[in-house]
Amino acid sequence: MDDHARSFGAAAAAYERGRPGYPDPALSWLLPAGRPRVVDLGAGTGKLTRRIHARGLPVTAVDPAQEMLDELTRVLPGVPVRRGTAEDIPLPDNSADVVLMAQSWHWVDPARAVPEIARVLSPGGRLGLLWNLRDQRTEWVHRLGEIIGNAELERDTTVGPPFGPVEHATFDWVETLGPDRLIDMVASRSRIILLPPDERAALLNEVRRLAATHPQLVGRTEFALPYRTECARTTLPGNATS
Repeated sequence: MDDHARSFGAAAAAYERGRPGYPDPALSWLLPAGRPRVVDLGAGTGKLTRRIHARGLPVTAVDPAQEMLDELTRVLPGVPVRRGTAEDIPLPDNSADVVLMAQSWHWVDPARAVPEIARVLSPGGRLGLLWNLRDQRTEWVHRLGEIIGNAELERDTTVGPPFGPVEHATFDWVETLGPDRLIDMVASRSRIILLPPDERAALLNEVRRLAATHPQLVGRTEFALPYRTECARTTLPGNATS
């Protein structure tokens, strides 16, 4: 795990305030039918965990940053949390039917994570991966990308044995937010967290200026940020989970 992956704990509160959730159609595509036992791996502050919990499904949240888990527990008291990584999951063998990883697969070492995820899954268990990506076809969102950096997350969804083929789907949706949440969203990004303080302050001021002056945003207390959620799913051999 590199410095970017370890950086989020320092910005846990901003992450909770600013990061978007995930669209229900994506979750429906990723989850099998029935009442599977779910692990949200790399759960952060629980942006995905709460959507799983709202469906009445048993879910355990795992994350390496205690600060993130503290925020999750504040928002979702009673949901089991464990401190761990995809390479070292603190759960028993065959203890889950689904492992979901939102915005986190690009941080893992697949050579170590794949067998570890397979270990905690039941036969026929499912691994689901998802990423929220800003839809830059909207002009102000394109300008935001120019300010904060358009470097794409590494979304290599290769999983490999013992899992089967990987299926893909994309879901378009819109998050409604205001200027303060926009700043928190930007401030919670690993690249921004790790900037020197003066550079970080200057960049956030550029985002504030965008929100205050762009013709699509000026004078508005709320506006729409369009996203595309890219998803991938794959299953272990054994009895099907769906």
